Amino acid sequence: MEVDEKLTTQMKAARLGQITEEMKAVARVEDVPEEVIRRRVARGVIIIPRNLKRDSQKVKVVGIGEGLSTKVNVNVGTSTTYVNLEMEIEKARVAVEYGTDTIMDLSTGGDLDEIRRTLIKVAPVPFGTVPIYQAFMEAVHKKGAGIYMDEDDIFNVIRRHLEDGVDFMTVHVGITLDIVRKLQRSDRVTGIVSRGGAMLAAWMLHHEQENPLYKNYDYLLELAREYDAVLSLGDALRPGSLADAHDYAQMAEMLVISRLVERAWEYDVQVMVEGPGHLPLNQVAANVRLEKALCKGAPYYVLGPLVTDIAAGYDHIASAIGAAIAAAEGVDLICYLTPAEHLSLPDVKDVKEGLIAAKIAAHAGDIVKLGEKALKKDLEMSIARRKLDWETMYKLSPDPKRARRMRERFAASSRGPCTMCGDVCVYIILEKYMRRREE
Repeated sequence: MEVDEKLTTQMKAARLGQITEEMKAVARVEDVPEEVIRRRVARGVIIIPRNLKRDSQKVKVVGIGEGLSTKVNVNVGTSTTYVNLEMEIEKARVAVEYGTDTIMDLSTGGDLDEIRRTLIKVAPVPFGTVPIYQAFMEAVHKKGAGIYMDEDDIFNVIRRHLEDGVDFMTVHVGITLDIVRKLQRSDRVTGIVSRGGAMLAAWMLHHEQENPLYKNYDYLLELAREYDAVLSLGDALRPGSLADAHDYAQMAEMLVISRLVERAWEYDVQVMVEGPGHLPLNQVAANVRLEKALCKGAPYYVLGPLVTDIAAGYDHIASAIGAAIAAAEGVDLICYLTPAEHLSLPDVKDVKEGLIAAKIAAHAGDIVKLGEKALKKDLEMSIARRKLDWETMYKLSPDPKRARRMRERFAASSRGPCTMCGDVCVYIILEKYMRRREE
C-alpha cells in the first residue's frame, strides 16, 4: 500500500494499514516481517524515532520494542563546570564507531543550541535531548534562577529542539505536585536524583503549582505529533539507591505514566517509558514485568539498572549486570553508564568502555529474548576459537583492536595458541585425536 505523504506519524500510518519506508528498514535489519512491524507500531509496542525535520536518508533507522534486538543509548554533553565541544564531538564519533543505536545530548553548560546542533550533525543515529535542562539554564542566565522559568520558556525550548530535528526527548510528565509533597514527608535516602525531576520539583514547590509538562500534556502531544518525535516519559522519581527501590514515589510516578502512555496513543504519538535507576538484583525482573503490564507493552528504556551502590569507578559493570537481566526480561533500550558515573563528567575512554559493557549486556539479554537469532555470532565465535582462527575472533569481538593488542602483547605469533596456555592448549593436545574421529 502506498504511504500517504500527509500522514505525520509512524503510528498513524501503521493504524491505517500503511507500511512506511522506516518500517521496511526495521523489518530488514531485524529479520521480522514488515506486517508484524506495522502491527506493533500501530499498537505502540514498537517505536521508530525519526523527526520529520531530519534527513532520514542520512540517519540510521532504528526500531525499539517488542520482538526486536535490545538497543543501547549513549549520553554525551557538557556540564556547567566543564565545556569542551570538541571532546563531546569525539565522544559522539566514538559512540557511533562502536555501535551505539541512539545518542542523547545532556548538555547544561555552554551555548546549548550550538552544542545540540553540532552534535546532531555528527551523529547519524536517532538523537535525543532533555529540553527542561536548557529551559532551566536559560532562566538561570536571564532571570537569575532556574525556578523563574515559566511555561512559555519550557515549551519554546521544546519547539526549538523539535525544529532542530531531535528524534526523541525525555519529558518528566509523571512527577506531580501531589507526589512531590508526599516525598517531602518521606524517609527516602537519596531523594530525587533525576536532574530534570529535581528542576521541576523545585519549580513546583516554589510556585506551589502543578508540573507544567503534566498540566499541558495535551499540548505537548500536539507538538510531538507535528514532528513525529518520540516522547520518552522520564522517571523523575527513579530510586537513586537500593534502599529507595520500589518506594511510593517511584510507583506513584509509574502509575501516572501508565495513564499518559495511553493518552499519547490517542494522539498517534510514539512513546517509551523510562525506568530505574538502582534496584537489587532480585527486583530487576519484577520491575520490567510491572512496567510492561501497567504500560501495556510500551517500550521500556532503563538507566542500568545498577544492582549495587558501591561500584564507584566501575558503575558500568554494576549497570551491565542489571541491564543483562532487564534485557532478558524484555527491556527494549538500555542507557549505558560509564566508569565515571557518580564521580565525573565522562571522557572519551569512559564513553567507549560504558558503551561496550552495555552492548555486551544487551546481547546477553537477547540470547534469552531472541534465542537462535541472537546466538548466531556466539556460535561463530566458538567455532573460530576451536579452529584458533584469530582473525575471525577479532572481527567478532566488541573491540577488535583491543582484542588483537591483548593477544600480541606477550609476543604471540599470528597463528597457534594464545600465551595463556601455549603448548598445553586444549585444541593442540586433542588436535590429532579429534581430527581422526571427525574423519
